[in-house]
Amino acid sequence: MIINTDYFVFLFALLLLTGVVATKFSNYLGVPALVLFIGVGMLVGSDGLGLIDFANASLAQLFGILALIIILFEGGMQTDWKRIRPVLYPSLSLATVGVLLTAGVVAVAAKYILGVGWLEALLFGAIVGSTDAAAVFAVLKGQSIRSKLSSTLEAESGTNDPMAMFLTLALIELLLRDTSSYWLMIPSFIWQMGAALVIGYTMGQVAVAIMNRINLDSGGLYPILALGFAVLVYSSTALINASGLLAVYILALVIGNSDVPYRHSVFRFNEGFAWMMQILMFIVLGLLVFPSQLIGDVIIKGLILSAILILLARPISVFISLLFFKFSIKEKVFLSWSGLRGAVPIVLATYPMLAGLENSQMFFNVVFFVVLTSTLIQGLTMSPLAEKLGLTGDKAPVSPHSLELVSIGQANADIIEYFLSEDDAAVGKQVIELCLPDSVLIVGLIRDGELIAPRGQTEMMANDIIYVLTPKEHSKNLKIWFKLGRCSS
Repeated sequence: MIINTDYFVFLFALLLLTGVVATKFSNYLGVPALVLFIGVGMLVGSDGLGLIDFANASLAQLFGILALIIILFEGGMQTDWKRIRPVLYPSLSLATVGVLLTAGVVAVAAKYILGVGWLEALLFGAIVGSTDAAAVFAVLKGQSIRSKLSSTLEAESGTNDPMAMFLTLALIELLLRDTSSYWLMIPSFIWQMGAALVIGYTMGQVAVAIMNRINLDSGGLYPILALGFAVLVYSSTALINASGLLAVYILALVIGNSDVPYRHSVFRFNEGFAWMMQILMFIVLGLLVFPSQLIGDVIIKGLILSAILILLARPISVFISLLFFKFSIKEKVFLSWSGLRGAVPIVLATYPMLAGLENSQMFFNVVFFVVLTSTLIQGLTMSPLAEKLGLTGDKAPVSPHSLELVSIGQANADIIEYFLSEDDAAVGKQVIELCLPDSVLIVGLIRDGELIAPRGQTEMMANDIIYVLTPKEHSKNLKIWFKLGRCSS
C-alpha cells in the first residue's frame, strides 16, 4: 500500500510538472495547451505507456465537475462587468438560442452519420452544443482581440454550459423513461436558470459582506473563503435541481466586481488553482480515451461531424442568435469561428456512459474527436483570423506589479487599485490638486509598465494604474475623487 501511494504521488507530481512545461511549449509550438494536456493523459494511460490504468467514468465526471467549478469561478472573477454589460443580451442569446440551434443542426447530421434514433441524435447535439469556458478563457488570455468580441465570447462560454447540461440530462431522462413529454422540459428549464440566477447573486452579496466584515488571522485564508463559497453555491444549487454552474459564474461576477480585502491574493490564488485543475482535468479526461478505439469509423465520423459543427451549425446559430443585435458581418464570422469546444462536452459525454445507454461509448469517442479537432483547428486560428478581419484592438492594460496591505488580524485601511481612464476628471491634474482627505495617500502608480513613486507635483495621466492607501470608510469614494474630480459630500 505504501509503495502504491508513493507511486501515485510521484505520478501526480510528474503530471503537474509535465502540464506546466506543456503550457510553456504550447506557446512556442502554437498549439493550444489544452490539446497537449489531453495528449499527456492519452500517453500515460492504459492504452499508451500504461503508467496509469484508469477507466472510471464516474470519478472522471466528479473531478471534471469540481474542475469546472473552479475554472468558472476564476473566469467569472476576472470578468469586468463594465465590459460584459454592453454585450449581455447577445451573449445570453448565444448561450440559449445558439446552443439549441447548434444542438438541432448537429442532431440532424448525427442521426444519419451515427445511425441512431432521433432522441439519441438530439443527445449528441446537446453534448457538443456549448462552447467551453476553460478553452475560451485559455485562448483569449493575452490576445488583442477587440473587447466587444472577447467579452461576448467570455460571457457566452460562462453562461452556456448550464444550457448544454440541462439539455443533456433532460434527454437522458427521456431516453430512460421512454417517453415524449418534451413540454415538461420548459418549466424545468425556467426553474433551473431562474433559481441559479437568484442564488448566485444573493450568495455573492452575502460572500462580499462576510469577506469585508470578517477578520481572519491570515490573509491567505481569504482565497480559501471565496473558493468555499463557490463550492457551497454549486452544491446547494444543484441539490434543489437548479444550475449550479450558472450560480457559480454569477457568484464570481459579483465577488470579482466588488471591493473585497486581499483582492489580489484571492485573484492570484484562484488563477493558479484554476490552472492546476485545468491541467489535471484534461489529463484525467485523456486517460479515459483509448487511442486504439479512435481508429477507423470514429475518425471518419468525427471529422464529418466536426466539420458540420464548425462550418455549418455554429455559423447558423450565431447569425440567427445575433439577428437583432448590432454586429457586423465580419464580427459574426469571427464569433462563428470562435466556438471552441473543450472539457464540458467530454464531461457531459460521461453522463450517457454512467446511465448505461446503448451507444454511450461510441458517443464518448466521437465527442472526444470533435473536441480535439475544434480546440486544435479553431484555437490555432482565432487570433490570425481576428487580425485578417481587422478585429484586433489594443490589449487591456495589465499591471506587472501589485500592491496590497498585508497584516495579521484586523486592518483599518486598504490599498485600492484604480485604473485612470481618459474620461476621468483627474487626468491632467497634479496629485496636490486632487481633492483627497489627509488620511488618503497615493502610494504608487504604474505608467508604461514602470512603478513610480508619486509626489505632489506628479501629473495624473490616462491609463495610469493608481494605488491608494485609504481608510476603509473612504474606499468607496475613490470613483468620486478620480472620475468626477470633486470631493464626496
